[in-house]
Amino acid sequence: MKLYTLESRKFLKACFHWALLCCLLLTSAFVVGCGSDEDNEQDDAQVEAFDAGTMLNDFANTVVLATYIELDNKAGALLTAVKTLAADTSQANLEKAQQAWKATRTPWEQSEAFLFGPVDTQGLDPALDSWPVDHVNLQSVLDSDDTLTVDFVSGLEDTQKGFHTIEFLLFRDGNQRKASDITTRELEYLVSTTENLKESTFQLRLAWAPEGENFSNTVAQAGAGSPVYPSQSAAVQEMINGMIVIADEVANGKISDPYNESDTTLVESQFSFNSISDFQDNIRGIQNVYMGKYMTDGQGLNEFVNGKDADLDARFQQEVQAAIDAIGAIPDPFRDSITANRSAVQSAIDAVGKVQQTLEQDILPLVQSSEFN
Repeated sequence: MKLYTLESRKFLKACFHWALLCCLLLTSAFVVGCGSDEDNEQDDAQVEAFDAGTMLNDFANTVVLATYIELDNKAGALLTAVKTLAADTSQANLEKAQQAWKATRTPWEQSEAFLFGPVDTQGLDPALDSWPVDHVNLQSVLDSDDTLTVDFVSGLEDTQKGFHTIEFLLFRDGNQRKASDITTRELEYLVSTTENLKESTFQLRLAWAPEGENFSNTVAQAGAGSPVYPSQSAAVQEMINGMIVIADEVANGKISDPYNESDTTLVESQFSFNSISDFQDNIRGIQNVYMGKYMTDGQGLNEFVNGKDADLDARFQQEVQAAIDAIGAIPDPFRDSITANRSAVQSAIDAVGKVQQTLEQDILPLVQSSEFN
């Protein structure tokens, strides 16, 4: 063993203290450095926070308002067709009115992917589209001595006006109705309830339009002074919940209720045999919201999801299209398939249920756990 002199021990002790000091200085620098990294990570997190301003603006205007404008325009064309039918009750005019009704259904059913805001708070959804209609109640209106003015129809129960009352008057169980069978009383009811529907679609359009109540701006300004949405996240979650609601209604109400009960009276759009198109348009509404498009393309929720989880984005887009296709695979008319083609109906229920599940279990939690500006 090597022995050290006193001087050498003093020298080593000094070296040790110097080394210790250097180590402390290095450690301090490392800690400071780590603190800086944490600060940088926080700064990076702030940079990575998603600015949903464009997405919310495009949702409100490119999707919602554009859909409601189209709905109101189609309702105007329907009213014109109905008045033409009343003035000249020919078979050709009846068929034009029937086609106008179906054309108006398309934007309405797609709009059911966002049944919040004025359509809810102003009671416009039930006024436009309550179902199933009660034949007895409809006939009681026709059999009454009341003058069937627009004001009178406006005061009726929701199931005695709106889309399905018009459908009942224009169609008969999917069979082509004869124009010669339509009574004067039915024409009066038809014109007034269609005028009432047009008033509701215009009210809905105006509620979102800049020249009206401008609810579009309320959504677009989420987190920046919006009186309804205190944060962008709150508005984005509203969008997702709107999609969840319609997916649930299609899978567990519109399709499942008549299927489980084997009851054709529970079928939506049962007189026109338009049910399958209705259901597909409901899911297309989800597609519109997610992709941020209607007549034109905007920034959709898909861009946010893709940035967080590209596989989830691709999977959900596939699930939505699969649901549309599964509904389309149900043999027409739907009212017959609830008993004659039950496997096809069940496949559609399962496909739409998958869309709902992904929204609830994957996409909504992703939004809830993410940072927004």
